[in-house]
Amino acid sequence: MGDIGGTSDFQFARRFFCRELPDEFDDGDAPTLIVQSYFVHEDDYALRIRLQTRAVRVPMSAELDPKAVLERYRDDFREATLTVKGPSRGGTRYEAQRSIDSRVAAEIMLRGGDLIIKNRTSVWIGADGWNIDVFGGANAPLVIAEAERSTPVTNLIIPRFCITEITDQSRFSNDSLSWRPFSQWSSGFESELRETGPQFQQVFGTNTLE
Repeated sequence: MGDIGGTSDFQFARRFFCRELPDEFDDGDAPTLIVQSYFVHEDDYALRIRLQTRAVRVPMSAELDPKAVLERYRDDFREATLTVKGPSRGGTRYEAQRSIDSRVAAEIMLRGGDLIIKNRTSVWIGADGWNIDVFGGANAPLVIAEAERSTPVTNLIIPRFCITEITDQSRFSNDSLSWRPFSQWSSGFESELRETGPQFQQVFGTNTLE
């Protein structure tokens, strides 16, 4: 982990609610399967262990049990990280991460924390790298797209599949979704979206909608 004042310990991202993963980004290869557990998730502070692999393909559905997937495929996860996170403010979040042993990570996750599961597809759209996460279990059918940069994400070209911006909405953070999943409040969000319409923040320079 770096010094707390170093820019390498901060994540710069803008996040968007989506309806689905566009077909154009499904190239037939397995997405990255991610199972992660949150041991702290309060006041937008979080402590997370994450396992990920591309060795297996697991379709996301509401019936999916993250713990059962972890138990079944534990030997296929070869990459594990331990991460501490601070609150997100203006598309910036403190995030310090280090690699840990995947076998130890799996055993810890099976013993505690709040689990979430998702498939991640990483693509280039224009000059920006995007992660598109398709959630399973209690967070299905949530899809979130995130544009990340090494500096604040300004003057962004926003793809047409992005419905509305959710940057800094803590209810959509993965740590919040681990204990208060999307299925518990999706109907209220949909009503809110119908009432207000799509919203895109204006504090990040010029938004260009595809």
